[in-house]
Amino acid sequence: MRLVLVAFCCAVSASFLAAQSATPAKARTAAPAAQPTATKDLPVRKVVLYKNGVGYFEHAGTVMGNQRVAIDFTSPQLNDVLQSLTVLDQGGGRIGGVNYNSTTPLSEQLKTLSLGMSDDPTSTELFQALRGQRVEVTGAPGGTISGRLMSIESRSVKEGSGDSGATVDKFYLTLVGATGAVRVIELTPALSVRPVDAALQGQLDRYLELLSTTHASGLRHLTLDALGQGTRELRVSYISEVPVWKATYRIVFPRDAKSNAIVQGWAVVDNTVGADWDNVQLSLVAGAPQSFIQPLSQPLYVRRPEVPIATAAETTPQTHEAAEHVVHVQSEMMNNQLVAPSRIPMNAKAIGGPMRMVPGSSSETVSIEANEVSPGLAGSSGGVMGSVFSGGVYRPSDALQQGDVSTNAFDDFFEYALTQPVTIHKNESAMVPILQQELPAEHVTLWSEKNRKPLRAVWLENTSKLTLDSGSFSIFESGAFAGEGLLDPIHPGEKRLLSYATDQAVKVHRGGFAETRTLRHIALHNGVLVETNSEVTESKYTVANAADEARTVIVEHPRRPNGELDSDLKPAETTAIAYRFRVAIDPNQSVELKVGERANLSETVVINPNLDHTAFLIQVSKYTPELEEKLRPLIEAETALSDLNHKLADNQQRQKTLTDDEARARENLTALKGNDAAKRFAEELNRAEDDLGTARKEQAGLEQQRDAARAKFTGLIAQLSFETDLNVVTQSNQLGSVRPR
Repeated sequence: MRLVLVAFCCAVSASFLAAQSATPAKARTAAPAAQPTATKDLPVRKVVLYKNGVGYFEHAGTVMGNQRVAIDFTSPQLNDVLQSLTVLDQGGGRIGGVNYNSTTPLSEQLKTLSLGMSDDPTSTELFQALRGQRVEVTGAPGGTISGRLMSIESRSVKEGSGDSGATVDKFYLTLVGATGAVRVIELTPALSVRPVDAALQGQLDRYLELLSTTHASGLRHLTLDALGQGTRELRVSYISEVPVWKATYRIVFPRDAKSNAIVQGWAVVDNTVGADWDNVQLSLVAGAPQSFIQPLSQPLYVRRPEVPIATAAETTPQTHEAAEHVVHVQSEMMNNQLVAPSRIPMNAKAIGGPMRMVPGSSSETVSIEANEVSPGLAGSSGGVMGSVFSGGVYRPSDALQQGDVSTNAFDDFFEYALTQPVTIHKNESAMVPILQQELPAEHVTLWSEKNRKPLRAVWLENTSKLTLDSGSFSIFESGAFAGEGLLDPIHPGEKRLLSYATDQAVKVHRGGFAETRTLRHIALHNGVLVETNSEVTESKYTVANAADEARTVIVEHPRRPNGELDSDLKPAETTAIAYRFRVAIDPNQSVELKVGERANLSETVVINPNLDHTAFLIQVSKYTPELEEKLRPLIEAETALSDLNHKLADNQQRQKTLTDDEARARENLTALKGNDAAKRFAEELNRAEDDLGTARKEQAGLEQQRDAARAKFTGLIAQLSFETDLNVVTQSNQLGSVRPR
């Protein structure tokens, strides 16, 4: 790779020299200088903040001729900048290069020192690094001591007397003097150890200096060389890690009775980057595009395997005999048309068709079709957001003034684009208005099964063209604070309940739960019996209002799976998990709310010879005489099969008992061999063997009968197929309180 790079550099140099020699001297003198002549700052013109903790920044300005542009970043920003930096010279110029001040990782810088200490050393590690060095120790008993540090060791020493004494660890230095005398000195706070070698002292100073540089954050200076002619527009864009912007709302109800409320929205924005935002175009996006960080600004070192040098034994010189004759193969090679293998360039592909040059070769033109502009790549006057958020710009009158905020949306994201420039200096924060408009709002009380404490709420309808992002809100009524809460995103045209306080004047009690289950249909096909039941439930709510003014209470009734409403009262709103019923209550009155539901439930039972379903089939057959007649053969066949299974189980248990008796009689007979008592055990052994043989014959017969009964039962399952409509009440519950679910 290095040879290729050297050859490429030589070729470029030769071409440049040839071009210089072929150009007249006068023309060469008139050519513009290749190096940038001046340095200028490029201010921030556009900022787009996202909900995932990143921001899109765009710098814009004019450059003239060959000019160098400087942008300052903080060290945490640099990784994101290198990953997303886009530079566009809109006047036909080009970017000669992008440079920034880099830093070598501390671990690599420490490798240049001979101390061999890590970036988080201990005192023991420091003295280990000084082993073998000449040091001077002061503060020790007997005055100053000089010598070479041989080792440092710890010893456990017991202080105090008796059992109350504590064991502590003490460290000791071992020094070898110039005369060879060995001294062991306890390392105490009063002891001072100084290296005598000036070079070693310099190493320690350099080590401490490197440690101190890791705590300095500093700025990274990024410079771009814009090469071209004349005055041109230059745009630089990138993403950077920034604090998440927050939305917060104020819902103000005027003193006069109106159905609308003034909704005011604010965005809290923090500028923690290394540059001021002076008159920037600010956009706030309520979306979280995928983003990540790679340590591109840090020099990385790859661990390479260490391959040992080959040290194979050399061969001794050898002599070889000459051939007896020479074979002429020139004509044969010509006939077979042997051709030397062709060489394929390293940057070419010869697979499946003509050879194509890979990107980067000198003979290839690589074109990129910009079918879709991604965030951070657009360089037009509209910027990235104008390219991505398609569909036009709507400018409603719901800002502080006409046209102060515009909105665009795509997918699940939406954007607040402020038309007036914003100024936020670095390390400062600001509240930016994003909404002020009258929206329909109704005061209600909300009660639900999951939270049985009634809550004061506002039923807010978003009639604006702006999506209200998630955030906090505060309620103000009659010029006073009434409560606060949280809201999820509310899209245009949506209506949302926003709770903000507890309503202590309203009480809701759920009771009188009733459930009736009716068997509607039975079907049996291929041994699968399906029961279809109709389940009707009725819930009664009692809502009481102890306030001096009327209340509108929203009762949330949970939806049942596969259910539908079976009542005259229709809900005001239906969600995925609940029905919302509106109940109007006069002062100091109570009302009842009845909610009925109907659900069709199916229960499936698979009938097979491996399980006993006799009791279940008997229960089903009792519903109607027709069912009893259809299921009687199946019940009788399964009863017969069940009886045979019980007989087989009893027979197997009997065989086990006889086998145990036989084994016990055989053991006793063996123990009493030659004794008169052995005759009795011999008779018992014979009886046990006869009974065991009989049981085994019965087992074989029962198994044959069982197989025949199983085959008959299986055949009946395959033959029996019917469907019957019923109207049988199978279960009815009347409870005074809510039945647990």
